[in-house]
Amino acid sequence: MLAEGGLLTVVFFAIFFLSLLFSFVLTRYVRDVATRRGWVAVPSNERHLHSSPLPRLGGVAIFISFSLSLAAAYVLAAYRPQLHSAFPLKTLLTILVPASIIFLLGVYDDLYSVGPYIKFAVQSLAATMLFMGGLRILNIPVLFGEHQLPWFVGLPITILWVLAITNAFNLIDGLDGLAAGSALFSTLVAFVVALLNGYSLVTVMTIALAGAILGFLRYNFNPATIFLGDSGSLFIGFLLSALALAGAQKAPTIVAVAIPVVSFGLPILETSLSILRRLISGRPVFTADREHIHHKLLQSGLTHRQVVIVLYGVSAVFALLSLFLLWPTGSSLGLVLAVVGTGIWIGIQRLGYPELGELARVAQRTFEQRQIVINNLAIRRATDELKVARDYAQVRRVLEAAFGSNDFDGFDVRFKLFPGEAYPVSGKDGGGAHRRGEVSFRWTKVAGARTLEGVASWTLSLDLVSSSNRHRGALVVHRVYSQRDLQLDINLLTSAFPVALADALDRTLQHAVEVIPSPTEDDQGYVTAQAG
Repeated sequence: MLAEGGLLTVVFFAIFFLSLLFSFVLTRYVRDVATRRGWVAVPSNERHLHSSPLPRLGGVAIFISFSLSLAAAYVLAAYRPQLHSAFPLKTLLTILVPASIIFLLGVYDDLYSVGPYIKFAVQSLAATMLFMGGLRILNIPVLFGEHQLPWFVGLPITILWVLAITNAFNLIDGLDGLAAGSALFSTLVAFVVALLNGYSLVTVMTIALAGAILGFLRYNFNPATIFLGDSGSLFIGFLLSALALAGAQKAPTIVAVAIPVVSFGLPILETSLSILRRLISGRPVFTADREHIHHKLLQSGLTHRQVVIVLYGVSAVFALLSLFLLWPTGSSLGLVLAVVGTGIWIGIQRLGYPELGELARVAQRTFEQRQIVINNLAIRRATDELKVARDYAQVRRVLEAAFGSNDFDGFDVRFKLFPGEAYPVSGKDGGGAHRRGEVSFRWTKVAGARTLEGVASWTLSLDLVSSSNRHRGALVVHRVYSQRDLQLDINLLTSAFPVALADALDRTLQHAVEVIPSPTEDDQGYVTAQAG
């Protein structure tokens, strides 16, 4: 007579191959029936990557194969007393009943389409059923230590976990075989963890699910002849979230928390990126787009099959790293988190999401805020000093001081002379160009340079309109092209500053004298506006 451990091993292998066989046969049958009845996904927009209508409802074959293999295991346990304790009926029903509800939700969505809020409501109900059946998040050591959470905290956290994992696998279901293949790696991790912890029920359920997924992949891998559909992706995601909760009841805390999170790395990363991108860009979170990870890889020039294989590799790495946590120590946890964090950072950088680039720019601007404040204050002071400038020479000194050490490299001031106004001529440099009633003067940051001609630069032209609504001329600021961000809030230049400059020119030109002395460093009237 076989020992109990050996018998369980035989049962595990039998369940796996039985589920694999069921799935292989049923997937083909479901595919043919769905095609005949017109239950197909028609490529109707640019997000669809298939070129011809393909049947959905692949989840039907997975669900039936999984259920039949579990039924066979339970019948066998009924005739083998030593196996009966390995299949507690209460826990089995606690998982299967809400999982079946999620499956039916997915089938309805595949056939008729369901809105996101109804989906979340049904999924929340199913998650609550898990919680009421005893499958719940008991504590979060990183945040609350080893203290057990009260039910009114544990319930929403459990619901959030189930919603996140369920919809994460649904979200990555965008390429042939991607969601199913990623789920297969996560399922195998859950199987190993349950096997090593001696939790026979989770072990049987995960090996049955692995067989069902593998049999389905024969028809779903590129080029696919049937899609997983919401009936499959939602069912698999929910079942894996529930099995993680079940396994957590008999595993050490770090294993229960860290291993599922790391093993579900790809779908969790995809979901987090999608939510973050849409929040940053101001789009609704539930808006579909072509900026998922697999879309980005396709845009980089990889083929459909190459992208799937690359992401299989990513899923395998996540799975392997999660298994290192089976023997948790401070060093192993730190090493795994460091490798995962570094890999995610490098991968995201190479994907080139503009939203994340903008987020990095905001972070950089936060570090540079002190210099921005200094430059902003220089423009504010210049605006105040222009309002009380006594003569044209002081106006020039205010401008030169304001732009002298900020991020602009030069400026041109062009203004008109109206009847009754006199243009003051500087004894040092002539004060600028004077031609047919128009005056201009230029300043550049480069010593000895009169203009920025021949230098690649961009300009900003500001109309000088006085508070009396008289158009005086224009101020044109120049900046040489640079990788460094402009350390100035540009609105300060485009609001009160041009008006203050136009008013100062109106006031000083009407009272100008023909010759004014050149400013010196000892001039007590020298303005104080500086950029730092």
